[in-house]
Amino acid sequence: MSAPPGFPGQSPFVDYLGIQLVQAEEGKSEVILPLGPHHLNTWDVAHGGVTMTLLDLALACAARSLAKPGTGLVTIEMKTSFMQPGTGPLRALGRVLHQSTTMAYCEGEVLDQHDRLIAKALGTFKYMRGLAVNRRVVRQRAQTAEPFTEVDKSSS
Repeated sequence: MSAPPGFPGQSPFVDYLGIQLVQAEEGKSEVILPLGPHHLNTWDVAHGGVTMTLLDLALACAARSLAKPGTGLVTIEMKTSFMQPGTGPLRALGRVLHQSTTMAYCEGEVLDQHDRLIAKALGTFKYMRGLAVNRRVVRQRAQTAEPFTEVDKSSS
């Protein structure tokens, strides 16, 4: 399978979490995460960091779906509000509210399996071709393996 639309980069962290891409097109995205024991906090609910990562990824996929080929992006800021504990499979939806040539401003939410609102986020993303790391400019890691399991929406 080729790289899912909207997320051409490879992220070992996202792969480890097991996040699955449902869609990323026209400034909108959807990702899902079946929760496992390694996603939970001491209350046996989704860890806040996992929930925020799901939101960050959904917003980034929405922003990336509008980017020119070969363009990466980085999160500039993100504000997250938690509404209630997350249990069961989680679904994150992202959408671009405003885009300029260099930035995208996005919003999104995480819902549980019963469509209850778990968390809401607003974020700003900067489009980039390279990133300065330790005094050298690096390119985003190219897709060499499937970063997600793409979900077939027609069977749901």
